[in-house]
Amino acid sequence: MKLSDFDFDLPDRLIATRPARPRTSARLLVAEGDAITDATVADLGQWLRPGDRLVLNDTKVIPARLSGVRPRTGPAGETEARIEVTLLDPAPDGGWRAMVKPLKKLREGEVVRFGAGLEATCVAKEDGHAVLRFNLEGDAFDAALNEAGAMPLPPYIAARRTADAQDREDYQTVWARNAGAVAAPTASLHFDEALLAALAKMGVAFTHVTLHVGAGTFLPVKVEDVTTHKMHAEWGEVSETAAAEIAATKAAGHRVIPVGTTALRLIESAAQESGQIAPWRGETDIFIYPGFTFRVTDALMTNFHLPRSTLMMLVSALMGSARIRMIYEHAIAEEYRFFSYGDASLLIPG
Repeated sequence: MKLSDFDFDLPDRLIATRPARPRTSARLLVAEGDAITDATVADLGQWLRPGDRLVLNDTKVIPARLSGVRPRTGPAGETEARIEVTLLDPAPDGGWRAMVKPLKKLREGEVVRFGAGLEATCVAKEDGHAVLRFNLEGDAFDAALNEAGAMPLPPYIAARRTADAQDREDYQTVWARNAGAVAAPTASLHFDEALLAALAKMGVAFTHVTLHVGAGTFLPVKVEDVTTHKMHAEWGEVSETAAAEIAATKAAGHRVIPVGTTALRLIESAAQESGQIAPWRGETDIFIYPGFTFRVTDALMTNFHLPRSTLMMLVSALMGSARIRMIYEHAIAEEYRFFSYGDASLLIPG
């Protein structure tokens, strides 16, 4: 299975840098069996049934991108150098692993000042990243980070524009509640309260799980034999309540439909040991590519993904490689908007 099997040509003009407004006006490609239908997210209920359960990732994106200065005293007095930091994930000892630019200019033991009273000391440098320890904790840290930080937009958006105040709303789901992600579960960005209420009224159920999406989701696959790729690990939890709700839906013969690949990867992780959904908590590095046996997932709502990415491999596993290629060819021909702020698809295997 080669990396080139998951490649395709995407015109730059189809990469979305802002989301559709309102959220539910985004386009929705519905692939059910051999059929493809063009719709909008507002029409989602037409393809759902009473008893279906949508699984929603309730992680909350933190404003993880920070710009600060590194003061240093030398023979000429105190000088300052600009340091750019993107928080990746919390370390077990209370620090944060972070991408730092320029990393080589930052020494262990040096302090970076970010504003809003927020400072960090570089306590280690390892594997191309820094480990930072902040001067604030708890609510004080959250408040300062909220003031000093910016939303960590994906690289393909950040290369085209800087994050602004609008992204604090746009790059967050309406049900976000557990802070810790540095990337959004982007399929979920298409929902608003009105759509949720309409789906609930027709008998669709909802279950919340948590997977803190890491910056590793944007890392490219560098091996030609994709089966040898090592996934980044992300922390997640399927509570006892969530597992029971999903199990009851399966037992009743109804469909479980994760909204987004993050929710899918989490519930499939929780079913790997026994073959059935169970409470689960920890780090998952599950890698889903063609040949994978889905234990829980019956369909998937997701955005359109990067070529040669692990997410292209995941949707190919669900729908079949040939079928997903046809779906993407249709999306490009019809000029769907791609990636995090782009349009959505509902993938229902035949």
